[in-house]
Amino acid sequence: MPGLYIGSTSGYSGKNTITVGLGLGFQQAGLKVGYMKPVGAMPLETEAGLGDEDALFVRDALGLAADPAHTPPAMTPVVVTHDFKVDAFEGRLPGVADGGLVRNIASAYKGLEQGRDLMLVAGSGSMYSGKYSGVDAISVVKALGLQSVVIDRFEKELNYDLLLMLKEQLGDNLSGVILNDVPPAFLEEVSGHLAPFLEARGVPVLGILPRDPLMGSITVGDLAQRLGGKVISAHHKTDRVVSQFLIGTMQVENFMLHFRKKKNAAVIVGGDRADVQLVALEGDCPCLVLTGNLYPNDVILTRSEVLETSIIIVREDTFTVAKKMENLLTRHKMRDAVKVRQGAELVARHLRLDVLRKSLGV
Repeated sequence: MPGLYIGSTSGYSGKNTITVGLGLGFQQAGLKVGYMKPVGAMPLETEAGLGDEDALFVRDALGLAADPAHTPPAMTPVVVTHDFKVDAFEGRLPGVADGGLVRNIASAYKGLEQGRDLMLVAGSGSMYSGKYSGVDAISVVKALGLQSVVIDRFEKELNYDLLLMLKEQLGDNLSGVILNDVPPAFLEEVSGHLAPFLEARGVPVLGILPRDPLMGSITVGDLAQRLGGKVISAHHKTDRVVSQFLIGTMQVENFMLHFRKKKNAAVIVGGDRADVQLVALEGDCPCLVLTGNLYPNDVILTRSEVLETSIIIVREDTFTVAKKMENLLTRHKMRDAVKVRQGAELVARHLRLDVLRKSLGV
């Protein structure tokens, strides 16, 4: 029974989104799909035992929550906690030297694959994550005899050297690669030059996924929580989506010029800059993030309620908050139905599922 490992060249590359998209696509094709994430890096205690937060999200998105086989310990036999790492570094972790951890993964896999047409096996971190304990992706793929796809997310450029190295290491176990989150300005270069280059060297390019603003977005409510801030107005509008941000430290005229070019941009501004705050509110930004633990005046607070634009108060300075926002928009996991649907549509539209199915023999 075939199995497909979904890995990546680095963390936060879109493994969950693409795994769900692939799973839903295969299910629509009439295949009975099973799922596991052998190594979890986001520990979550459940009634059934220690599991992984990402794995539970993907399981639920694929409609497998009611399946008794898909319980946290079976889906994620290795969960990396602080104690796990310390024991591994100090040589106290059982199963590392003799390959016992991989055997545990293989045993769990055999239980989950029963009655399935296809198993989806999701990676954690990069293809080399877990090497210190013998549970890196390459070891797991070879031990379980899986086919694999490797996701490479565009960050300034693509990791073509690493993709070629992974082809050498995985050989025939590599079904292909997915080039993810490619900005519009680079699509022609990637499709016209890089993809043919990889194909000519035996690395099938299964899809080029263009950058989608929604996939890198966060809701106002999640943003407030992640920044450690407090929503003080328009609480009923915290489901609005933020896909970028603008720092309001400039003069009002310059701010207005930049603000008009930004869509769905949260405005990060000092609590004492009422002039910029008012312009941002009237321009229908999704939210204001006021720094320095400074509250707005009554005029701003009233306008935010009338215009239904939330205001978030945070303690840190503007520069610190901006750096946090940059990381959040790059790495945040917005786990809602809208994003699941959008990810599935991107996979269906841009991935060569027919080529992948042929490689898997399903």
